Amino acid sequence: MTVAYLRDPEAIYQQSFATIRRETDLSKHPEDIADIVVRLIHACGMTDIVEDIFYSPDVASSAKEALKRGAPILCDARMVAEGIISSLLPANNEVLCWNKHPECIQLANKMGTTLSAAAVEFWRPQLSGAVVAVGNAPTTLFRLLELLAQGEEPPAVIFGFPVGFVGALESKELLVNQCRKRVPFMTLSKRRGGSAMAAAAVNAVAKNT
Repeated sequence: MTVAYLRDPEAIYQQSFATIRRETDLSKHPEDIADIVVRLIHACGMTDIVEDIFYSPDVASSAKEALKRGAPILCDARMVAEGIISSLLPANNEVLCWNKHPECIQLANKMGTTLSAAAVEFWRPQLSGAVVAVGNAPTTLFRLLELLAQGEEPPAVIFGFPVGFVGALESKELLVNQCRKRVPFMTLSKRRGGSAMAAAAVNAVAKNT
C-alpha cells in the first residue's frame, strides 16, 4: 500500500510549528516563553499543556545567558542528554549525565536511593550557574531541592519535567514553592513531563541564543 506523506524535514518542522501556533493560545506568554512552550508541545503532541506550564519570568533569559557563557547542562537521564542538539549549543557546552558511572551505582546503593538522585551528588562542582534539565526522575528534583535548601550554590535555571505517578506532581510543586523568586525555573504541573520535553526546553533556548 502506498501512502502520500510529507517527506521534507524542514517542511515538516515548519508545518508542525505553524499548526501548534494556530491551535494554541500563546497570548498570555511573552515571546521568549512562547517559543519554549511551542517546542514543549511539539515534543509531546499535546496543545493543552499550555494551561499547566509554570515558570519564573526570567527563565528564558537566564538560560540563554548561561548557555552563552558556557554553562554545562546537567541531565537526570541519558534520554535527556541524547535529546539535546549539540549543534545548537552556543559555547560547545558540556552535556553531562552521571547515571551510568560506576561510582554513582555504588553511591546509590549506599544512600538507598535511585541512580538519578545519587547522580546529583556529582553535580556539586558544576552546579553553580549551570543549566539543569530534569525529564525523568522526581527523585532527582527532590534531591536537588534538598541541596539548595542546605545552601548549595544554585544553578542558573532549572527545567523540571519529571514524569510519572510517584513523586512527579509533588516534586514539581516543591520546585515552584521553593524556587519562586529565587531560582529561575520552568515546569509542567501534575504527572505529565518526560525526557523529550526537558531536552526540548534546552533546545528552544539554544536555538534562540
